[in-house]
Amino acid sequence: MKTAKISNPSIVLQLDGLTKKIGGKAIVDGLSFDIAKGEVVGLLGPNGAGKTTTMRMIVGLIGMTSGDVRICGQSVRTNFEQAISHVGGIIENPEFYPYMTGYDNLMQYKRMTAGVTEARIAEVTRLVGMQDALGKRVKAYSLGMRQRLGIAQALLHEPKLLILDEPTNGLDPAGIREMREYLKQIAEAEGIAILVSSHLLSEIELMCSRIVVIQEGKLVTIRSLGESETPTQKLLSISLQVGNAERAQELINLMEDITIARADALTNRITLQLRQDQIPGLVGKLSTAGVEIYRIEEVRETLEEEFMKLTGGNRIA
Repeated sequence: MKTAKISNPSIVLQLDGLTKKIGGKAIVDGLSFDIAKGEVVGLLGPNGAGKTTTMRMIVGLIGMTSGDVRICGQSVRTNFEQAISHVGGIIENPEFYPYMTGYDNLMQYKRMTAGVTEARIAEVTRLVGMQDALGKRVKAYSLGMRQRLGIAQALLHEPKLLILDEPTNGLDPAGIREMREYLKQIAEAEGIAILVSSHLLSEIELMCSRIVVIQEGKLVTIRSLGESETPTQKLLSISLQVGNAERAQELINLMEDITIARADALTNRITLQLRQDQIPGLVGKLSTAGVEIYRIEEVRETLEEEFMKLTGGNRIA
């Protein structure tokens, strides 16, 4: 059986026109994106957008109607065993033997999986902060501890790709923060590509380097959450509070490549769009003309606000 070639060896997961139809209706429709080594990517979409269906197809829990999924170059459709050998994941909730300890549960997985050693068990439990709880029975674990044990189990065979469907579901704020930090650490320490879905957009914004937004099974956008432009060339939206908004507007209108988005004479606030390297010249011109500047703030659109615009804002993520 031939091995598929990867044009970029750092690419771990490739979706190519992935489609799932049920009863003639496309649940996932021609979805394509990729994830590289060490990257944490958030899969976002309203309820019913096809997120869990996409993840189930990636790991082979349900079949695909057309398209393909490649993991480390291996096709899930034509070379399933080799492709899935690179994957660890939690779809919905991790399940364990509740009457056994965390350690015994991991040992049970070790007996079923070639190449897993006790040294690897110790390594992954340290990585997710579970080493002090392994002697306790799983039925005494909190939800957060079960989630961490599930991730530890998913990492035992040293996968290249980790698939996590709502890993922070049901966790308290402290547990959510811990989970976020563990996932970022895992991606960095192990070089694993991580695909994670969540309805907590603020957490996705803190955790992920990129987002993939889908709606009604179709791709809406793929966007980086990092800095893709040089700081001086980055286009910003800023709010100015000045002493005289009308005079400030007159001066700004004479400057090139600066757009006034809003102006309020009552509060003396002006919202502008400009490059970062234009700010010193703007401040200098206003000051020279005697316009007092009391405050300069960057106006940022949150991921939640952007998500609502992209998806129409009529359904929760």
